[in-house]
Amino acid sequence: MGRKDASTTKLPVDQYRKQIGKQDYKKTKPILRATKLKAEAKKTAIGIKEVGLVLAAILALLLAFYAFFYLRLSMDVDPDLDPDED
Repeated sequence: MGRKDASTTKLPVDQYRKQIGKQDYKKTKPILRATKLKAEAKKTAIGIKEVGLVLAAILALLLAFYAFFYLRLSMDVDPDLDPDED
């Protein structure tokens, strides 16, 4: 029961510390918000590495497609056949 009575009367030093803590929080709140927005923007932004990897993958796919058809069509041509022969 003694604790309940002690908690109702606060020391002036504790009240002062609480006021200083509130003032400090008010000062840092915009800074914290700006830092949070900056980190969020950094997380959602597409980086140069990702763009480069996607372009390299597309280029490799096109090169493989081209090579496949080049080799496929070059093998089908028979050098013994003359196109003018009937």
